[in-house]
Amino acid sequence: MSSADFTYDHVGASRDPEFCPPGFHHLRERTRLGEGEKVFHQAVDALFGFEMHREMGVGIDASADRAAAGVDVTVTLAGLVKAPCRVVWAAEEYREAGWAYGTLAGHPESGEEAFVVHRTGDGTVWLTVSAFSRPARWYARAGGAATRSLQHAYARRAGKTLRRLATRGVEDA
Repeated sequence: MSSADFTYDHVGASRDPEFCPPGFHHLRERTRLGEGEKVFHQAVDALFGFEMHREMGVGIDASADRAAAGVDVTVTLAGLVKAPCRVVWAAEEYREAGWAYGTLAGHPESGEEAFVVHRTGDGTVWLTVSAFSRPARWYARAGGAATRSLQHAYARRAGKTLRRLATRGVEDA
């Protein structure tokens, strides 16, 4: 995977959810998904299989059924805006699993967005969506603060959607 394909430097830097390069806007939204191992595993499956995105009503065309480094993903918003990305990292560990994609040419933004599911020591399961981005197309620049508000709303909706998917069939999640 060549970093030359991406529309920004710092490819893979979203592994640190606090990182934001100069000139980019930072986003970080955290949503409680529920409790327990089953919620964690269902959340990870829905995240890695792109089910969370599809359930949000976002079009997803991926070069593989599961998120992994190097997988190309085109996100389609409202049937109009096509946003080509590539998964830059993916990790599955005992209490934490997630992945991030970075923008390719043609994406309205430039940057990276990460989705990480984490299970704490007390069993609480969280989704953290973090990103750094800046406008790359004229309409994203023209949207200004409204574009950033839409990104935050998208991250919050991801949390609500994943909560619903992760708690299917789980009592007292």
